[in-house]
Amino acid sequence: MGRVTRPETGRRAVIVVACAMGMLAGPALGAASAQPAPPDVPPGGKKPSLEQVRKEIERLHDKAGSATDAYNAAEAKTKKQQKAIVKIAKKIDDTQGRLDGLKDTAGAMARAQYRQGGMPDEAKLMLGNDPESFLRDVSLVRKGQHATRGFIGSLTSTKTKLDRYAKSATDEWKKLEANRKKKARAKKKIKSQIARAEGMESRLAEAERKRLRELERQAAQAAQAKWLKSDAMKKLKKLGKGAGTASPAGKRAIAWATEQIGKDYEWGAEGPGTFDCSGLTMKAWAAAGKSIPRTSQEQWKSLPRVPVEKMRPGDLIIYKKDASHVGIYVGDGALLHAPRTGRQITVEGAGTMPILGVVRPDK
Repeated sequence: MGRVTRPETGRRAVIVVACAMGMLAGPALGAASAQPAPPDVPPGGKKPSLEQVRKEIERLHDKAGSATDAYNAAEAKTKKQQKAIVKIAKKIDDTQGRLDGLKDTAGAMARAQYRQGGMPDEAKLMLGNDPESFLRDVSLVRKGQHATRGFIGSLTSTKTKLDRYAKSATDEWKKLEANRKKKARAKKKIKSQIARAEGMESRLAEAERKRLRELERQAAQAAQAKWLKSDAMKKLKKLGKGAGTASPAGKRAIAWATEQIGKDYEWGAEGPGTFDCSGLTMKAWAAAGKSIPRTSQEQWKSLPRVPVEKMRPGDLIIYKKDASHVGIYVGDGALLHAPRTGRQITVEGAGTMPILGVVRPDK
């Protein structure tokens, strides 16, 4: 007799696999891509100064950076859950096949008993007339009973396992949907903050934009000069060059990252043509043979920390209170990083932004 198909669970497994594989290509986020119009002049009609514009643009990009980390975290979880769903779906399909086979066997056993008159083996044994065959068949009946109990147990456990896999798939699907919504919200926020920042800059005259760039350069220069005079940097300099030498893996990470200089920043990107800040650091250390988390917040949370005054080239410097930015320290007070939207991967002063701490991937 051919294998009996159980369409309900079979369809469920196929649907789960198809949907999960479809989302691996990247789920659409619909309305999340809408970009709001840039803000107007503040109430009262007074035009903000260029310094106020600079600070506001910086604040907006900071918020976009935080949202980018939230997006990347949700994306990493989504990928993990997609793989889990595919794995569970395959288990469902395999277990359903085993259950179908056991049910086919049960049907064959029932038909065989029917052909024999429906009389249990124990009754046939008791009604027999041959004493010698009675003793021989007692053992066979016991073996048959044991096999039947084992078969029923296997049938029950397989059905229980199938139900458990189905529940696991449902739970993972709910988590996946929740993270897709988180991604959509983060994407909307990123686009909103960037649109506002770009809108503010676009309304400036050419001469004002040049002056804005000069103000940004001066602010960065002042922050770097202050940092170089900090106690942490004084201690780092006292340790000498030997203490600040990159490890072999650190050298490979820096070399790889250096090759990316000049490429555009793009939020959510991890190469090869564009990167965001943590996408760059993750790929640089992957090139050095070390797997590290995808987001700057996870890099800060899970990688070994070292004091700023003891950092060495190749270490990752984590920035801002919410750990939403990261770059690679390359020595001599310099940082290699992917700054923000509208900028390219570059090397600049490591003290131009507020430092949260330092982590060492290969400690």
